[in-house]
Amino acid sequence: MPDRPSFSALDRHAVLGGSDNGFPWYAGAMLAVEASEVVRLRCEKLGHGDEAAAQEAMLMVSEKIAAAFEAAASLLAGATPGTIVQRYREHVAANARRLSANELRE
Repeated sequence: MPDRPSFSALDRHAVLGGSDNGFPWYAGAMLAVEASEVVRLRCEKLGHGDEAAAQEAMLMVSEKIAAAFEAAASLLAGATPGTIVQRYREHVAANARRLSANELRE
């Protein structure tokens, strides 16, 4: 019988408690789920092909560049991967709020 990966008590705590405690894979998985909604909202907006879509495309690119520089600076300053992922989740949440508010206005 092949060896099965075992999960430590900390891994179980991360899954059940929503904490990364040095295990950023849970926060990373949540980031992927949350980002998929932002991708959907952006695709809808970009699909209109109007001036607002062009502005969104420019904003999206500039935000990604700024977030990459922020992550690199944080890593150089000694931040943990979990901290970096959490900061990306904050950016994604802000975009979700902004795009959802715009969607309601249209």
